Amino acid sequence: MSRALMNTKKFQVKPNAKLDLGKFDAADKSLISGDKDEAKEALEGLRKRLESLQSLFYADGKHKLLIVLQAMDTAGKDSTIRMVFDGVNPQGVKVFSFKAPTSEELAHDFLWRVHAKTPANGEIAIFNRSHYEDVLITRVNGWINDDTCQTRYQSIRAFEQLLAENGTTILKFYLHISKDEQKKRLIERRDDPAKQWKFNPADLASRAQWDDYMSAYTQAMTATSTEQAPWYVVPANSKLQRNLIVANVICEALEGLGLAYPEAVPGLDKIQVE
Repeated sequence: MSRALMNTKKFQVKPNAKLDLGKFDAADKSLISGDKDEAKEALEGLRKRLESLQSLFYADGKHKLLIVLQAMDTAGKDSTIRMVFDGVNPQGVKVFSFKAPTSEELAHDFLWRVHAKTPANGEIAIFNRSHYEDVLITRVNGWINDDTCQTRYQSIRAFEQLLAENGTTILKFYLHISKDEQKKRLIERRDDPAKQWKFNPADLASRAQWDDYMSAYTQAMTATSTEQAPWYVVPANSKLQRNLIVANVICEALEGLGLAYPEAVPGLDKIQVE
């Protein structure tokens, strides 16, 4: 399993440094370039490790974990959640998907709907899309101007700092696929009866804006990757490689929290169970 426990820093967007997304290879398969079965075994080991860590995290009850997943369509946000958290107790894990805001949400500031979904002590919250939609789709489509976008970056940094100061560990993952890989996956959705329900013609509009989205992601991650809330650019053409990286980063973060089970009630060894 040592090969999966790699240095994940190379996937992290350094704070205060301009991101060059072109330097990240979406087709990177370095973790599975040798024995694919070994890589699958490594992922299974990481899942079991995460299962144990999440149980301890929930029992410890002193920390919170927020996981943000952002990606272009077909990059596998749902699949990542399903494969990485397979076997984890759902009692302590909540998944939230943020779609087009409702009229009530639009009547508040853009972070209002998100703040209510952040994790409590002992909880892991997973955002499948997130508050970053408000500096991505809005920016690409010209619904906000550059000044508003810059102000929102500042608000996001302050918001995430507030969460971190109150005990929330924040991990943000951009699942990075290539345009060619997206084309392949969209065709599979179109042609496979079991996947056709996932095909949304509106996804083709976003695909036509690919370069604009790459620019928007680059700017957003450059502006908001901090020590307290780092971004990771995860090569996602390979689903196995993607899952290995995400699982590894989460396990390392949980292990760094110094988790411990609560002390047993006094005199437990003298209690008789009839």
